[in-house]
Amino acid sequence: MKFVDEVSIYVKAGDGGNGMMSFRREKFIEKGGPNGGDGGDGGSVYIEADENLNTLVDYRYTRRFLAQNGEKGGSTDCTGRKGDDLILPVPVGTTVIDSSTQEVIGDLTKPGQRLLVAQGGWHGLGNTRFKSSTNRAPRQTTPGKPGDARDLKLELKVLADVGLLGLPNAGKSTFIRSVSAAKPKVADYPFTTLVPNLGVVSVERYKSFVVADIPGLIEGASEGAGLGIRFLKHLARTRLLLHLVDMAPLDLTDPAEAAVTIVEELAKFSPALAERDRWLVLNKSDQMLEEEREARVAEIVERLDWRGPVYVISALAHEGTERLCFDIMDYLEARAERIQENPEFAAEVAALNQRIEDEARARLQALDDQRALRRSGVKAVGAEEDDGFWDEEDDEDGPEIIYVRD
Repeated sequence: MKFVDEVSIYVKAGDGGNGMMSFRREKFIEKGGPNGGDGGDGGSVYIEADENLNTLVDYRYTRRFLAQNGEKGGSTDCTGRKGDDLILPVPVGTTVIDSSTQEVIGDLTKPGQRLLVAQGGWHGLGNTRFKSSTNRAPRQTTPGKPGDARDLKLELKVLADVGLLGLPNAGKSTFIRSVSAAKPKVADYPFTTLVPNLGVVSVERYKSFVVADIPGLIEGASEGAGLGIRFLKHLARTRLLLHLVDMAPLDLTDPAEAAVTIVEELAKFSPALAERDRWLVLNKSDQMLEEEREARVAEIVERLDWRGPVYVISALAHEGTERLCFDIMDYLEARAERIQENPEFAAEVAALNQRIEDEARARLQALDDQRALRRSGVKAVGAEEDDGFWDEEDDEDGPEIIYVRD
């Protein structure tokens, strides 16, 4: 199954059926009159959140969806059949946007939540509706109204409590494998993770949270370099960010410099997302001596001017991960309790969430506009040269995910 998190579709609601003009003409029955029935309403188009879906791949190649038209009215006062509604299932966490106005029509964040995106056309009236004491043989009818038609953009943002940030090979996938039952691909080369991975971490009985791992960021990611910029939007709905740093990189690069790079790219993509609560997690501590480890931690904290929590772990050796998971659970519970009890804090969180959504959408829209200009042969003002390594529209197949059931 391929992971697709953004598609454009066209939806058209059904047209209303026309009204019927008919007169009663039956043998041996006197005083016939108008008996034309009304048409049927056109079917509407709804988008519904389905918890059994996790990708928009169903809309990658089939992009036109038409609801059923209403049938025209019949004689003997028969009303035409109503057109069936069209229900399009999408994963939970899908945002529906009007492509022409960029207006957010709705956000489907709960299973079973349904959103009307195209209203079916109203039925036409038969000539029976126009009879009166002065118009006993009306020949007026009305046609059915056309159904709404819209170009829509569907954006999927995975729903997770905790998001992982870091350079490629920082150990994000290893961390998810260590603390959850998820089994993302792990290898000793960069960009092993090509799509977001989700893992459910069980801390205690009936207590758990969801962790999201996105492809690693590189310098220039906010301008479209690498893979991470496509998936940064998936961190918009997280409650906490974990910044993973490789303390002992194989290429002997400076870990402090790597940490600074991630912070800078995050701020360029969305200043509001950079304000989200973030913890520093220094990984691969088992590959260093204790004295060297302490010096490395102090250096990274100083270079970042870090004031938040710091955790030193080894995801591969399961060192420090249990304490980190318990602290995350405590943080999430305390945060939820504070939101419920403190209206001012709840309003601040809601405002920050909205800023993150708006900035992320604006940033991705700007990158899409740049791609469109490049394809048309026009270079945007101030745009950097692009080697075309990653072009979303050119990669029709996309990365493939294989799900294995135990």
